[in-house]
Amino acid sequence: MKKNILKTMIFGVIGCLFTSCFSDLDTMPLDDNQLVGEKVYQTADGYTGVLAKCYSSLILTGQKGGDGGDGDLEGANEGYSSYVRLMFYLQELPTDNFIMPSSSNGLRKCLNLQWDESNASVIRWTYQRLYMSIAYCNEMLRECTESKLKSRGLWDQLGGECASYRAEARFIRAYCYSMLCDLFGNVPYIDENTGVKDIPEQWTRKQIFDFAESELKAIDADLKAPGTNVYGRIDKVAAWFLLSRMYLNAETWIGENRYNDALTYAKMVINDGHYPLASDYRTIFLADNDKCKEIIWPLVQDGLKAQSSAGTNFYVKAFVNGPMNELYNTGVGSRGWGNVRSKTTLVNAFDADDVTFDTNDTWGNQKKDKRAQFMTALPNQKKETWDDKDNMTSTFTCGYGYIKWRNVNQDNTIPAQGDAYSSIDFPLFRTAEAYLIAAEAILRGAQGTKEEALGYVNEIRERAYMSGKYAKDGIRSDVSGDITADQLNLDFILDERQRELASELVRRTDLIRFGKFTSGRNWDWKNGVRDGSDVEDHFKLFPIPATEFSNMPNLKQNDGYTK
Repeated sequence: MKKNILKTMIFGVIGCLFTSCFSDLDTMPLDDNQLVGEKVYQTADGYTGVLAKCYSSLILTGQKGGDGGDGDLEGANEGYSSYVRLMFYLQELPTDNFIMPSSSNGLRKCLNLQWDESNASVIRWTYQRLYMSIAYCNEMLRECTESKLKSRGLWDQLGGECASYRAEARFIRAYCYSMLCDLFGNVPYIDENTGVKDIPEQWTRKQIFDFAESELKAIDADLKAPGTNVYGRIDKVAAWFLLSRMYLNAETWIGENRYNDALTYAKMVINDGHYPLASDYRTIFLADNDKCKEIIWPLVQDGLKAQSSAGTNFYVKAFVNGPMNELYNTGVGSRGWGNVRSKTTLVNAFDADDVTFDTNDTWGNQKKDKRAQFMTALPNQKKETWDDKDNMTSTFTCGYGYIKWRNVNQDNTIPAQGDAYSSIDFPLFRTAEAYLIAAEAILRGAQGTKEEALGYVNEIRERAYMSGKYAKDGIRSDVSGDITADQLNLDFILDERQRELASELVRRTDLIRFGKFTSGRNWDWKNGVRDGSDVEDHFKLFPIPATEFSNMPNLKQNDGYTK
């Protein structure tokens, strides 16, 4: 029921909005169903729709659904240009997790860590989409003010929501700036006061970090109390979570040790209690995951009202091929694309006897670690991602499938929305990561004990092994998953984050924080080499796209790249 509320809010109004990034709000619509300019703000629903667009810009691609040809980003491939799909290409593909051998739109450059400022469209589209989302938020902040609501006769209807609407828009904007800080470093700054003809100033990475931090703290009083907002919209806990993640990366991003702050905010998320760990890890990634209390910020997807080749549709279809549906219920029938496979390093992060897919135990109930969700049972399938001549190959059986995303309900039925498109909400923030942030912060020097850190890690592992309080009838629970204090170190945390969070858009950031992205760790096809080889350190940041310099000639490019 909660899911339906937000989806009515988003998808019932979303067609009434605008399509471009910065300055097309006053242009004429292409059809009579689209509202523009002042007309949008004559009703309370119009305001709700603008806020919905701020949210949906991070999961959808345009106005018509599917790949309808009315995409948000001019000139972008609509199917490729969803935020969570783009982030897979930038945060997962260049790491030790997954291979997708395609050469289109710069994907091979991302896989091999061989991109530059002009040869990977997906890097440019990520940059543009983040700024597009920021522009939507700025528009909301310009128009959702007390004076404008009163002048339009809407204060009685919306006055009570004005502060929270503004706080949510500021949160989404802060999130986008935190990701620009992570991915691109020094970037232009725009806010609600930036004019269409103004040339934005390029801020340092620290200025961007400080702005996002200050915004997240400033909006705390106006965000909804934990657990009280409409499903799919954020509350105070999301801001705490984002702060904890930013503080964990502060030493890497801006050279400041903020591990005590990371621990403080991670514990706030954990101790609040409104988003407890799910009792079964596997339910977090299913079509009815709106029932999962662990997800702090879901990006809402629907197989009927939010159809696209992006979003979680990609995380199901790209990760499976058609024949796999004969071995277990993928939730998309024979529609799998057969694009994405696990790199050997991801497979090796798990015990070998947990990796094998058993056709008589398709959920892996008899595995020790229930997170080891791989497809190994296709004919002639092997772990290696190369062919018999040691060459990269698109053959889907060269490499194991990764199958934690399933477009089915917990009872293994197809969702009511059908199997043509995914109905899985993307869990952008979830509580398990806060446990791992807390443990890592302590190991990096935050004011906590190693026993405390061990407790956080073992809680995650007991859930993964479904032992102790997580045990259920009929599911293996004889191995606890617990480790000892002697086994707990930063290398273990990095490996545990891989097991827990693979495909959830944090792996590149993790490897950089641990000093193992450009050197110190290798994997399949890094630098174009079968077993991987080191690359230059400038690849820790993506380049500002070359296209941006025609409009902003004073931009300074990141080191190692040219304009």
